Amino acid sequence: MKAMCFDKAGAPLSEQEVTIPEPGPNEVLLRVSACGVCRTDLHVVDGDLTDPKPHVVPGHEIVGTVERLGEGAGPFEAGDRVGVPWLGWTCGACFYCLNGQENLCDDAQFTGYQRHGGYAEYAVADARYVFPIHGNYSDAEAAPLLCAGLIGYRSLRMAGEAKRLGLYGFGAAAHIVAQVAQFEGRDVYAFTRDGDVDAQEFARSLGAVWAGSSEEAPPQKLDAAILFAPVGNLVPTALQAVRKGGTVVCGGIHMSDIPSFPYEILWGERVVKSVANLTRQDAVEFLELAPKIPIRTEIQEYPLSQANRALEDLRDGRLQGAAVLKP
Repeated sequence: MKAMCFDKAGAPLSEQEVTIPEPGPNEVLLRVSACGVCRTDLHVVDGDLTDPKPHVVPGHEIVGTVERLGEGAGPFEAGDRVGVPWLGWTCGACFYCLNGQENLCDDAQFTGYQRHGGYAEYAVADARYVFPIHGNYSDAEAAPLLCAGLIGYRSLRMAGEAKRLGLYGFGAAAHIVAQVAQFEGRDVYAFTRDGDVDAQEFARSLGAVWAGSSEEAPPQKLDAAILFAPVGNLVPTALQAVRKGGTVVCGGIHMSDIPSFPYEILWGERVVKSVANLTRQDAVEFLELAPKIPIRTEIQEYPLSQANRALEDLRDGRLQGAAVLKP
């Protein structure tokens, strides 16, 4: 099969011919039909996330059809359309796994990082971390739901009952979570790169009540803010934008260093939280909710061989919505 492989940090992915993997016990083999391109993929390629599987195939927003099942892999059948997210395996026996926090498992393995992912024509996944895709989404439209959607959903839940919600970095995750927030009756305030009027207009088209630069103060104090931009400088900025008792949620797996800031910015029982991965329950809840809203994903498709171009477009902020690779 064809696959785009990671060789070393800072180098482009290489297109290679590799053997189609065989599913082991409790695994399924998928024919990949679409794979989203996520900022976490950039962190792998750029070396921000260390110790990837050697020559790993990136990609963790996988949509495909079940080709074969390994021994004990249920409840799927050949031909089922399914999705595979970032969290790809956990031990099932540690404190976190036994207490509803499997996303914090110390031995967890992640799709497209420690397990080969979906920048390929086929992929193998642990059947426990494979989920049916509901609704009338095309394969490409469904792909961003598997990470941008799931991480956005978990971030939103960690923001509590916030009525006025700020979203910093209006990309793939924000454009999905904005739709969930409005479905739940929240007001969305969108913060973008300075001067990015296209992103601001995109946010307004999705119902944001206000859109402006991340350096601007919103017209009124927010109840909570979610940071999807991996920029540590935005943490104190967001803390100043939320009211006393408000919450700032950091939604990325990697972020540049947070600068020191005056205690008074945090004081007043403001809270800073981080989001780590996702749980299977997040996936079940969100993938059932998405078609009921219904969430519309804005996508730009690329052939698999142009994975490097898709990553560059993401890095340079040239995307509106999400990039999706099609084998």
